[in-house]
Amino acid sequence: MKIPLGRYWDLLANYIKDQHFLYGLLTVLLLSSIGFKLLVPQITRVFIDSAEAGADLENLLLLAAGFIGAAILQQVLAVGAVWSGELVAWNATNHMRVDVARHSLDLDMSFHKDRTPGEMIERLDEDMTAMAKFFSQFFVVVGGNLMLMFGIVVMFFLENIYLGLSFAVFALSSVALLNKLREFAIPYEIKRRQAIADLLGYLEERLSGTEDVRSSGAVGYIINGLYRLQANLFYHWKRVQFRYWMLGSIARIVTTVGYSISFIAGFYLFNGGLITIGTAFLIVHYMNLLARPLRELSSQVEGLQGVGASIERISELLAEESLIKSGEKSLPSMPALSLEFENVNFSYDEGEPILQEISFKLEPGHIVGIVGRTGSGKTTLTRLIFRLYDADSGLIRLAGQDIKELRIDNLRQRVAMVTQDVQLFQATVRDNLTFFDYSIDDARIIDTLRQLELG
Repeated sequence: MKIPLGRYWDLLANYIKDQHFLYGLLTVLLLSSIGFKLLVPQITRVFIDSAEAGADLENLLLLAAGFIGAAILQQVLAVGAVWSGELVAWNATNHMRVDVARHSLDLDMSFHKDRTPGEMIERLDEDMTAMAKFFSQFFVVVGGNLMLMFGIVVMFFLENIYLGLSFAVFALSSVALLNKLREFAIPYEIKRRQAIADLLGYLEERLSGTEDVRSSGAVGYIINGLYRLQANLFYHWKRVQFRYWMLGSIARIVTTVGYSISFIAGFYLFNGGLITIGTAFLIVHYMNLLARPLRELSSQVEGLQGVGASIERISELLAEESLIKSGEKSLPSMPALSLEFENVNFSYDEGEPILQEISFKLEPGHIVGIVGRTGSGKTTLTRLIFRLYDADSGLIRLAGQDIKELRIDNLRQRVAMVTQDVQLFQATVRDNLTFFDYSIDDARIIDTLRQLELG
């Protein structure tokens, strides 16, 4: 499952396009930080060579002060880059979270019937957290470290062409290897995420039915199911962690090879009189700087495994299309509407009809009561009117108009449905009464409560 790098960029660009100032600030801070990071070892090289040549104390103190000042400024710039990167990340992720949540809410009930709440929470929580990390670190860690590696290779070329060629080959080979390993664990990470979603969905469903579980003596059965799901999660977690361990081991081997090159090159160039002891130290110091990007890029490869899995899951969710298509017409602005069912048939599962050839007409302002056994289709009638599902065949009309030709938002503004399940949101009493519609004033709420004899 190879995810092209362009896919990461497309996703990133789509959510940072409105953050030009922050993005520009991040770029300036990142480049400045890298520049000072490359400057500090140069000051150290001059200090060592000056001390060996017997320079006076005043010059050495001046170099030491320059070293300290440059190091402090570099850290300040690095902190600023991380801060601006995190700000860009959270802005982008919050926008993406809203898009995914809105898209999920627009999908029809058949989609949600096949997904547990735990699975949807996993998509909107852990996947989004992984995306936030990706957004914040893509430039600060991946982009910054690639630029730092390029800068270090350029500095090696300025010192010695053979040294530059050696480390250019080393850096390019390392980056190519890490990129090749980028998708190494993604299939296993996707399975681990799905195992988490299964566990969360199982817990949510069973905890909501605690009373029934206890009354039927099914506690042991539920715990057994929990053990099975945890064992499945542990199995996939082990497979993912083993591959992450392999990635870390490969990165450490690559870093060891780089240190070996720096020590061997420094030794031979110094013995050949081509460089000073300060430059020999500079080579090792730059390799130390180069090792950090390699370690962080290796760590980011692990992160990209999770991000790749998140991109797959989020893309899969965003690719889902609702079976309920909105029309273009609106209902007339009258206080009451007529309702008509004409030869309506419907089934949740193929071959198991719930409603068959249902026909009736309800005039405006009239009331009808429908009774029947559990599962006979009473609730289904309201779901069809509200277009949570569409009828398999037949017509449903409001005010003489086919509801499939109506705009869904207009239909649901004019039709109210009160379910038999009591659902309280973690919000204020007002929000629970108005379903977060802030256009409803207090007087209307109080009047409604009085009519219902609740206040």
